[in-house]
Amino acid sequence: MRMEDLDTPRVVPGSAAEILRTLEALGLEWDGSVIYQSERLERYAAALDALRAAGLTFECSCSRRQLAEADEPGYPGTCRSGAVAGAPTATRLRIDADVHFADRLQGECTFTARQLGDVVIRRRDGIYAYQLAVVVDDAAQGVTDIVRGCDLIASTGWQLALQRALGLPEPRYAHLPLVVEPDGSKLAKSRRSVPVAPRSAGPLIHATLGLLAQHPPAELARASPAALIQWGIAHWDPAPLTGLRTISARLEPGDPISG
Repeated sequence: MRMEDLDTPRVVPGSAAEILRTLEALGLEWDGSVIYQSERLERYAAALDALRAAGLTFECSCSRRQLAEADEPGYPGTCRSGAVAGAPTATRLRIDADVHFADRLQGECTFTARQLGDVVIRRRDGIYAYQLAVVVDDAAQGVTDIVRGCDLIASTGWQLALQRALGLPEPRYAHLPLVVEPDGSKLAKSRRSVPVAPRSAGPLIHATLGLLAQHPPAELARASPAALIQWGIAHWDPAPLTGLRTISARLEPGDPISG
């Protein structure tokens, strides 16, 4: 279990404890102690130093406005030959090679170096970037498989580039389709996205298994979270999800997924 709390200005007090309580209510367990990224800064500093020593980074003074005005995919390489003197800078990883990987659900994926751009690994405010931190922590925790939503599939290209630059193991990746509203917007970002209520944990897991085309028996709708998870493990079939990037959630008010 890892709390990705690096962006300290945006951390809501008490949110980590609430996340753990919610996971417990869903019948989910974890191995060992909870790791907090905010307590592991020296590890990220060491990784950044190693990349700098290898000549794989550069400082970038570009603002978000400047990058938006460039209107190009990825990062246009503006500061590769030198940042503006005296301006605050972020640190970027030089990405000069295409990244190819076989996703367990989405199949063969390729991101060109131009598509990826030179990813930020230390922000202008000095905070280590998510991409660097998760790569370091995945290796330290012995993570072998990463399963997440398709909205993060582009991040896999950056993370693989970092893993290869740092000589770290490469986990296997599987990107699940996103649950979206009928208009295509992400359900998790819509007004129907509400916190999970512990009392509805069982129906929520049952509905989620249904959305993932696993077809749990109707009589399991009132089963405990633990029983539903065990059923899901025993009957898991990834075939219906192969190649799917989104799943439309046509839900009525009060459905467990929408609250």
